[in-house]
Amino acid sequence: METKCPVCENPLQPTDAGAHCEVCKQDFRLEARCPDCHKPLEVLKACGAVDYFCQNGHGLISKKRVEFVPVVE
Repeated sequence: METKCPVCENPLQPTDAGAHCEVCKQDFRLEARCPDCHKPLEVLKACGAVDYFCQNGHGLISKKRVEFVPVVE
């Protein structure tokens, strides 16, 4: 799934810190959200692995299912 700029709807380019819009010249932080309830996920890091956990009853969420939403800082 392609992440789009919340300002101009153009595709965002991934960066180390999140994403960047070449058209708007803005940087965005990407927030992991649950694909079922669309609320922010808790990020669990251990032994080099990254897991996502929904505190709203959906449990562990596969990285393939996570919705990454750009957040304006």
